[in-house]
Amino acid sequence: MSWQIWALFSAGFAALTAIFAKIGIENINSDFATFIRTIVIVIVTAGILAGLGEFQPLRSISGRTYLFLVLSGLATGASWLCYFRALKLGNASQVAPIDKMSVLLVAIFGVMFLGEKLSGPNWLGVAMIAAGGVLVAYRS
Repeated sequence: MSWQIWALFSAGFAALTAIFAKIGIENINSDFATFIRTIVIVIVTAGILAGLGEFQPLRSISGRTYLFLVLSGLATGASWLCYFRALKLGNASQVAPIDKMSVLLVAIFGVMFLGEKLSGPNWLGVAMIAAGGVLVAYRS
């Protein structure tokens, strides 16, 4: 499948994450809920790797790769803790659009750190996503 199909699946599952998480954290500490979610992810991912025979020898991975995967893991953990705390305090329909402001930040960081190039229409789309996120999250 193409990256576009996988990205659509990601968006769908992210939407379900917000709904399921909002219901699931009603009577539990948001940090502990994140811990439970993380355990589920580890078990499911390990099962997929085992089922597909895709485990790799740990020595085959470079130090640079480990460094950036650890940094990514730390950022993911921080993101999840913040997301669950926001869901505990706010409405899913308001929290999720603000969380998706990450699209704006990825565009900026991609240009700054990865040397990616965005055209005028690309930047317009990023701005529209940002404006849409604010408008969806706004409650009068």
